[in-house]
Amino acid sequence: QVQLVESGGGLVQAGGSLRLSCAASGRIFRLYDMAWFRQAPGKEREFIARITVSDSITYYTDSVKGRFTISTNNAKNLVYLQMNSLKPEDTAVYYCAGRIAGQEYNYWGQGTQVTVSS
Repeated sequence: QVQLVESGGGLVQAGGSLRLSCAASGRIFRLYDMAWFRQAPGKEREFIARITVSDSITYYTDSVKGRFTISTNNAKNLVYLQMNSLKPEDTAVYYCAGRIAGQEYNYWGQGTQVTVSS
């Protein structure tokens, strides 16, 4: 099993920045990649970004390209999401997720709230 715990959410004004962290523990050697998702009230959960564990290849959804950066600190089993130029529409609960190669994301954190005020 893999356990994921997010932190770093909060309230920020539009144009501001936040950095989310995801601490991974357990059988993390099984993971192929890690990702961030978000879910706004009344909306479906949305993929934001992912990064492969072995070689740090990244992929972003169009709405966050150039503003958000996903990275890892493998020595500390941490995944980060640096969020800059935040907009009110970025308000959501942000989730960290992990998956084994060839599978869907089946390891999830509890989520952390990000609120961007206008």
